[in-house]
Amino acid sequence: MKNHQEQRALEGPHSRWEELTFVFRVMMEFIRGFRTLHFVGPCVTVFGSARIPEEHEYYTLTEKVGAQLVELGFTVMTGGGGGLMEAANKGAKLAGGRSVACNIVLPKEQVQNQYLDSWITLRYFFVRKVLLFKYSYAFIAMPGGVGTMDELFEAITLIQTKKIERFPVILMGAEYWKNIGELFEQMIAEGTISTEDRDLLLITDSVEEAMEHLRVHALKKFMLKRSITLEPTTWLNEK
Repeated sequence: MKNHQEQRALEGPHSRWEELTFVFRVMMEFIRGFRTLHFVGPCVTVFGSARIPEEHEYYTLTEKVGAQLVELGFTVMTGGGGGLMEAANKGAKLAGGRSVACNIVLPKEQVQNQYLDSWITLRYFFVRKVLLFKYSYAFIAMPGGVGTMDELFEAITLIQTKKIERFPVILMGAEYWKNIGELFEQMIAEGTISTEDRDLLLITDSVEEAMEHLRVHALKKFMLKRSITLEPTTWLNEK
């Protein structure tokens, strides 16, 4: 039933009542997301494939990334599924840090992993992406498929168009992502992007280089300041 509702929402115009109930479903997803994630602290969102098994070298690399992000003082946020999302959450959790996720309801694959302190399960991809970007000071893309590419290029587009700050974007796995680097060079040559857009990305195999990049371009640049006091309140049932 849920999957049918999601498909129907994008089929074109429906009755005014049906459109209104869709708006309220979306609103409630946002409210639940804001309540769940309001106190999780400054995050780095880690994107990556749900299909890569625990014995794979990318899983080990991602687990190390999660642990090192905790050492920098970040909360690790993922899409909440298995594979490399699980690895990032696991690294953070075992390192004694905070591990959170925005999970998504899918016909297959997506069940929240066991290494989460807080999570929300969502119906709509666009709500999920807003929440992943809203609470993050940086984005790390591990090897992944079309979902990872979607999230990666959404982050780059938001930065390029100045809808969000110029947060760091790191691609871990130089061999895996080399075609993306080449594509960016081709786009520069064709005049469809600028060299400044290419400079949004750091492509590396080194966790140490990635963490130093975050120190300079996230910790020092933005100082992780909040403009409001994030204290739970009793009257909103947050304590």
